[in-house]
Amino acid sequence: MVDAEIRSLGGFVGQRVRIRGWLFNKRSSGKLQFLILRDGTGYLQAVVFKPQVSEQVWEDAERLGQESSLWVVGSVREDKRAPGGVELTVEDLGIYQLCVDYPITPKEHGVAFLLDHRHLWLRSRRQHAILRVRNELCFAIRDFFYKRGYVLIDSPILTPAACEGTSTLFETDYFGEKAYLSQSGQLYLEPAAAAFGKVYCFGPTFRAEKSKTRRHLMEFWMVEPEVAWMRFAELLELAEEFVAELVARVLDRCQEEFKRLERDTSKLEPATQRPYPRLDYADAIAKLQAKGFAVQFGDDFGGDEETALADESGRPVMITRYPAHIKAFYMEPDPQDPSRALAVDVIAPEGYGEIIGGSERISSYELLEQRIREHNLPREAFQWYLDIRRYGAFPHSGFGMGIERVVAWLCGLDHVRETIPYPRMLNRLYP
Repeated sequence: MVDAEIRSLGGFVGQRVRIRGWLFNKRSSGKLQFLILRDGTGYLQAVVFKPQVSEQVWEDAERLGQESSLWVVGSVREDKRAPGGVELTVEDLGIYQLCVDYPITPKEHGVAFLLDHRHLWLRSRRQHAILRVRNELCFAIRDFFYKRGYVLIDSPILTPAACEGTSTLFETDYFGEKAYLSQSGQLYLEPAAAAFGKVYCFGPTFRAEKSKTRRHLMEFWMVEPEVAWMRFAELLELAEEFVAELVARVLDRCQEEFKRLERDTSKLEPATQRPYPRLDYADAIAKLQAKGFAVQFGDDFGGDEETALADESGRPVMITRYPAHIKAFYMEPDPQDPSRALAVDVIAPEGYGEIIGGSERISSYELLEQRIREHNLPREAFQWYLDIRRYGAFPHSGFGMGIERVVAWLCGLDHVRETIPYPRMLNRLYP
């Protein structure tokens, strides 16, 4: 007998194994009990046949409640109808803990109830599938950059100043000084790009944005590459290649999870095909006005506008050269029109909105100093950031991708709250 995981049982047909896990569900029919077990790697039907087991094993199987922890020993047999193509004929069974009155039952529950029990909701088939997709996406991201020679740089979470604007900062006390939870790792990546050339960070970021929309969280994870000598045109190529490769990998490796989520993956397949449609901001405004939207040049786009622009082709759309005044202070001006920034937003189709925001960065010391003044930012807090332009200034570009929005798009979810193990929202800090 060997200890085995459910996902690997296809290689143990005809052998005796022990499986340790939890009771997901069960049903009985006369002298048969069908135990649906889960162990974190998959689901397995374990069949208990009364004439073939001891009286104690039969009684223990009858006593099991939903989410009881247990072990079973039995023979693996092929069954094409079963999940994974196998089931287990039980010979012996032991209970680690008998569970009664598990709060999340097969009946319908409200979202507030499920979020209050998020620590248990994670065990459900749907949440399990979503977080496996997230897991695959995260590993795909790391592989993408590793294969291309990028160096991982861990940016700090506590920072002395804002990155994306002071209105969405979480403030905390740092031994008598004000400190803030990071809105982005980008500013700290730029000096690392001067050290290593191609770098990225991947970690939690925080925005104190009082928003209740289905696209927003107070704490989310972001991946941000920063590349020395990269100009704007090359940045667009990198962002497009990045998204296309990630979608292709997740489609290839998460077929079972997408089936469980009933996700129509044909809607994702166009995103694996390059090039993506590209729209100058001015052309995007004209398109929206033609569709009847009351937008003017200089306006930022809301969710409805983004959806209208991205859903024409069914692929992500790349909107470029935004007005500088609606973008961050560090973005390089367009040499053809300095009132606009060399910035890009990548908008996902199906109403999922912006998944990437990026730009070429200002490389001029004098211009960056001017922008810091114009945005009323404390110069002393950015002296180190200015130093990058003082000592060996260089053109460079980068972008940020919010993981939760991408997972929501891949899985076809209505809200980003299911895309992260413990969502932090405007009125949600528990558990």
